[in-house]
Amino acid sequence: MTVLGIDIGGSGIKGAPVDVDAGALIVERVRVETPRPATPDAVLPALVDVAGSWKSGDPVGVTFPGVVRHGVIGSAANLHPDWLGLDAAARFTAELGRPVTVLNDADAAGVAEMAFGAGRNVRGVVLLLTFGTGIGSALFVNGRLVPNTELGHLELHGADAELHASDRIRDERGLSWRDWAARVQDYIAHVERLISPDLIVLGGGVSKKADRFLPHVKVGTPVVPAVLQNNAGIVGAAMATTGRF
Repeated sequence: MTVLGIDIGGSGIKGAPVDVDAGALIVERVRVETPRPATPDAVLPALVDVAGSWKSGDPVGVTFPGVVRHGVIGSAANLHPDWLGLDAAARFTAELGRPVTVLNDADAAGVAEMAFGAGRNVRGVVLLLTFGTGIGSALFVNGRLVPNTELGHLELHGADAELHASDRIRDERGLSWRDWAARVQDYIAHVERLISPDLIVLGGGVSKKADRFLPHVKVGTPVVPAVLQNNAGIVGAAMATTGRF
């Protein structure tokens, strides 16, 4: 079964048709820059542009970097406050002319990693953390998703944790991989004290460079890079249209 998955991020919007039975992209993904300011009216044409790369009337799965309850946006820390309260599922469906399922971006990535990646067949408490423009989180208990955890917004050193340890901060401050790893370790140790997970999976675009920083992250919980890397959100978005989360 092939379904279009689209991942809206703070810096880019990317999508591709996905074989949801194999957890794999059918073709190379298409990516466009996230408009600034990232209002709904600015982002929607970019979403239509990405979706238009594959002509189909089939359902579409779309991720959003914030809280999503029944298709309605509850937070938008790295986009624009105009998203708050918007029924994104209804708006996207109207714009694309086909049914759209919307869910949190980290939750989507976690769903994919639990089905096809580092969390597959892992019982207990599994936490996926995505490091990009912000820090996203997806929490699973015996394979079941606890949606919209948003642990990147925990307070750490008096501010949002993502202002201390996101990949955007690494880039903006010119941090070395070792120095950034110390911040990641600081954040993960904080999360460990709250949740005591059995496994932590690190995702987002930075996951493909895990060899540069992960050896320097020393915490009590096993920490592994995401197998699907930055495609996990696209795969999870597509899976969501089938109710597989």
